[in-house]
Amino acid sequence: MTKSQKWALGLCSVASFVVILDMLVVATALSTIRRDLGASLADLEWTVNAYTLSFAVLLLTGAALGDRYGRRRMFAVGLGLFSVASAACALAPSIGALIAARTLQGAGAAVLMPLALAMLNTAFPPERRGWALGVWGGVTGLAAAVGPLVGGAVTQGLDWEWIFWVNVPIGLLAIPLVLTRLPESTGARAPLDLPGIALAAAASFGVVWALVRGGWAALLPFAGGVVAAIAFVAVESGRASAPMLPLRLFRSRHFAAGNAAILLLNAALTGAVFFLAQFFQTAGGDGPFAAGLRLLPLGLVPLLVGPRAGALADRVGERVLIVTGSATMAVAMAWIAAVASPGVPYVQTVGPVALAGLGISLAVPAMTRAVISRVAPVDMAKASATFSTVRQLGGALGVAVTGAAFTSAGGYGSAAAFADGMAPAFAVAAVLAAAATAASLAIPRPAPVAVTVPGHG
Repeated sequence: MTKSQKWALGLCSVASFVVILDMLVVATALSTIRRDLGASLADLEWTVNAYTLSFAVLLLTGAALGDRYGRRRMFAVGLGLFSVASAACALAPSIGALIAARTLQGAGAAVLMPLALAMLNTAFPPERRGWALGVWGGVTGLAAAVGPLVGGAVTQGLDWEWIFWVNVPIGLLAIPLVLTRLPESTGARAPLDLPGIALAAAASFGVVWALVRGGWAALLPFAGGVVAAIAFVAVESGRASAPMLPLRLFRSRHFAAGNAAILLLNAALTGAVFFLAQFFQTAGGDGPFAAGLRLLPLGLVPLLVGPRAGALADRVGERVLIVTGSATMAVAMAWIAAVASPGVPYVQTVGPVALAGLGISLAVPAMTRAVISRVAPVDMAKASATFSTVRQLGGALGVAVTGAAFTSAGGYGSAAAFADGMAPAFAVAAVLAAAATAASLAIPRPAPVAVTVPGHG
């Protein structure tokens, strides 16, 4: 590697590491945040969803800003925004201020992630690009694996504010290095699809807010979200000169079914992480660090199995792995729903937690391959960004839906009350994973390989 390539790989990997880490590091700090800031369940849901929604809605915009104004410049801006927002999270005097800061943090993440990929693609030639993206993917996978553990260790050893403070020096050190060590690059200067951005934000916020709020008061925002979603489809299907989401891509069964499956599967996964980390502390009596340790199999199994599953998809096709992985996830969620009780021994939870990790390991690499590998090269960037956007929207949906199920039967009043809410929450997660299995059945089977018999043409 040249010096420029080393700096590109290092800086892009570090930035992506903190972005993914902050998506999961909050999980084991939620119980402490609830006590310190007097947060309700809905407040905790928005602590997660504010980050996820702004990240999802602005991902495609982040890539477009880099193409227009320079990827290096906007990458530095994204680092600055992410660092300032992290400091605001740490200094938040109330849960409302924390949610607002998390929204800004997600906007910074939406700039960093697509530009990290774009700059790596620019820095490395095609013959070395796969290796560089593999290293980058390994680093981001490590962040996902250790996120809850790091969050628990920092929360218990210092305080929950420090899960955000650690981002600030990283950003301040990285910004001058980005501006001095990386070359500038741009892409096609397509106009920003501002109506599409606004409608996507209104649709996702309206639906998720209604699910979190619940009751008759939620009908109006839910209806508003549905109307905004319909308007978004109308605008993107023909009226936008440069649509943020080319709907023609959904004519491919691989693309449409793969995106539907990742939406539902990530909904199940994110809802599970949201409640499992709190369950181990509220109903199990663990500290934040011990809760992070109990979640470790959920992250380590994909880190170990994921690369092999990706290679296996090349041989057997994506469909069988996605179906198997999603069904495995459904079984794991139902298993947790069955065993959740106050003080449940760890040996009864480690099995389903590891099984959930196995399901993700099999399904997600194959889903990514099904969605990205079937589109034309000119559409790969938008297809990848669309997949990431749908995946994050699924996470927000999952927290909202499982949260609604939890409140129907349980609460934070006691360990028993929390355990009572776990059964319906994880039953819903199992249904979401089963729906992902059903959606993945729409992915076409691999075409049979023709065998030529010698002497018969």
